[in-house]
Formats: sequence, structure tokens, C-alpha cells
Amino acid sequence: QVQLVESGGGLVQAGGSLRLSCAASGSILSINDMSWYRQAPGKQRELVANIASGGITNYADSVKGRFTISRDSAKNTVSLQMNGLKPEDTAVYYCYADLIMRLANGVATGRRYWGQGTQVTVSS
Repeated sequence: QVQLVESGGGLVQAGGSLRLSCAASGSILSINDMSWYRQAPGKQRELVANIASGGITNYADSVKGRFTISRDSAKNTVSLQMNGLKPEDTAVYYCYADLIMRLANGVATGRRYWGQGTQVTVSS
């Protein structure tokens, strides 16, 4: 009933830039927090950046000053502008949304959804 679809991953050289986008669709009433996580091979999934419904942002120390998260609440989208990419940024990046949706029976309920992930590879 709700889908998060990411786009924008790819291969880039160190120092380059990429922009990830995520669009949420379905029976969505409102979205609270939207976030980007990443998971590198052999490592746990980690929070990269988070943006609340009011626009307050939070970043992992490793990406502060290089990455910028933004959202368009009217379109239910979130983006991650990644500049100054480093090889250690290589990972699968996942979109995450904490939202209120309407079920098929008409009841509103809170749910959390993940996107399918998009690969970001930074070569040295």
C-alpha cells in the first residue's frame, strides 16, 4: 500500500558528487521523519541523515559538511546531495520513512517503510 522508490545511485570517482532521491507513494496521510541509511559490505546499517517534518536535520559525523538532506513534503520526496565523496562512502543507500497511512478498512495507522536500496560506489 506504500512504496518508497529510490533513484540516483551509481559509480563516481573520489571527490565527486551524486544526488539520491526517494519518492513515497500510496495511501499516505502524512510523513513524520524521512531518513537515509547505508550499509557497506560486512557492516551494520547506519544512519546517514534524517529530516523531521518540521525540517530539522541530523547527520552522521562522517558526512557532516559533505552531505545535505532535503525534502518536499507536498510531493512526499526526500533527497540526499552527496558532495566530496570518499571511497568509504561506498554502500547501499536506503530511504526510510516513518509515516501515517490509511489502511484498506479506512483506519489511520503509523507505519515505517524502507526503500529497496540503491548502490553508491566511490572509486579511489
